Amino acid sequence: MAVSILIADDDAIQRRLVENMVQKCGYETIVVDSGDAVLALLNAADGPVIDAVVLDLVMPGLDGMGVLAKIREAGLNIPIIVQTAHGGIDNVVSAMRAGAHDFVVKPAGIERLQVSLRNALNASALKGELQRIRHSREGKLTFADIITRSEIMAGVLRTAQKAAASTIPVLIEGESGVGKELFARAIHGSGDRKSKPFVAVNCGAIPDNLVESILFGHEKGAFTGATERHLGKFVEASGGTLFLDEVSELPLAAQVKLLRALQEGAVEAVGARKPVKVDVRIISATNRKLLDRVKNGQFREDLFYRLHVLPLTLPPLRMRREDIPHLLRHFLARFCAEENRPITSISGEAMVQLSHLEWPGNIRQLENAIYRAVVMSDSDQLGLADFPQAAAQSPTVSDLHGDPVVFEPAFHQSGTATISGNEIPIAPLSSVGTLAMLTSAGEVRPLEEMESEIIRFAISHYRGQMSEVARRLKIGRSTLYRKLDESAADDPATGGAEKAS
Repeated sequence: MAVSILIADDDAIQRRLVENMVQKCGYETIVVDSGDAVLALLNAADGPVIDAVVLDLVMPGLDGMGVLAKIREAGLNIPIIVQTAHGGIDNVVSAMRAGAHDFVVKPAGIERLQVSLRNALNASALKGELQRIRHSREGKLTFADIITRSEIMAGVLRTAQKAAASTIPVLIEGESGVGKELFARAIHGSGDRKSKPFVAVNCGAIPDNLVESILFGHEKGAFTGATERHLGKFVEASGGTLFLDEVSELPLAAQVKLLRALQEGAVEAVGARKPVKVDVRIISATNRKLLDRVKNGQFREDLFYRLHVLPLTLPPLRMRREDIPHLLRHFLARFCAEENRPITSISGEAMVQLSHLEWPGNIRQLENAIYRAVVMSDSDQLGLADFPQAAAQSPTVSDLHGDPVVFEPAFHQSGTATISGNEIPIAPLSSVGTLAMLTSAGEVRPLEEMESEIIRFAISHYRGQMSEVARRLKIGRSTLYRKLDESAADDPATGGAEKAS
């Protein structure tokens, strides 16, 4: 899902002008004609996600200043750009004091509006990142701190939100780097135990001979080197949440004692004479298929059913590519602030390529790629050259006959090739699109083949603007990228047939 901008203006012509400019900048638009409609959308529980608002100050009924006041009262954290036909200093000062991020004077030029939107979104991303870091340190992370616009993640979030309202054991499965601990912290921070401890244990990093001591504690003198008493993670987390990361790596001997602790709600420290009652909510996570470990005899079946009460599977980043642009913006804002670098954006070319990579390391790999690019870049905009992984895969499309066509720059009157407001080579436009329905043998062509041809023509026609391609084809961006992946895998010219076999 692309960035969504809400445009509010009572003048139909002005609304249309601003809408066209915002779309040319590469953003999706939602248009309303009153201040009341703005508040209705922003306060709707099931309303669309809105990243920024372009707000006219002078409107009948609830005007722009009234909207700003209501937004501030509601505590909504969304950047507002006000536009007015009167550029007096008093109007500007009043709007900025009321919470506006920036202002533009009608009629605003596309360059001025684009810079204002970009700065507002970057500032909002940085503010969100700082809040997320603060919440993480304070143990107050919630589901609002999870960056996602993916449809596939919506169901996972709904299940996790229901789990947060109870103490049901949760098992989070997913590849390394998908954010399992973040989800665990959000479940804890959204439940009744949010004011209590959240204790995380990486079971795969504990030596086998120390597992019992670290999880359940030990008494002084219980074994050689036990010079003082240690409470153990269960006791530390009592009243709160114990997060067992990589629980599949626990040795079988420790699994027996863990099962007993879960069954009885009590732990017995090494060298202790009697067990200690604990009240702990268990959230566990693994990057392996835990059921496969059970079948192989590497994990106890009875413990599996104790942990596998409410399973959550987090999809890898390649299955929710629409999240990548939003993650990129947030990581860019954070690392630029940390490294004190004046980088303002990522080029459209780099954004398209990064969104199309596989990212086997998932969000952690994406985060590290942005960190490296911010540190190494000498420009105020990150380009394809700043991402070696993406630069190795130069963008190509196929023409209607399936032959590869290298992107060539197409220039506007200004002499700059653009996509989504950023410099990027774009594919040459075909003036007419034709689709052959029959093969040379007179048989109807396969549906997948014709679908692939339509998608590639649309990418060429809309000059690589993937949001516009998805919109015109009436499919989601994630579906579009998935179909491109399937098409590439089935295309012998790209080597996909060998890879698939």
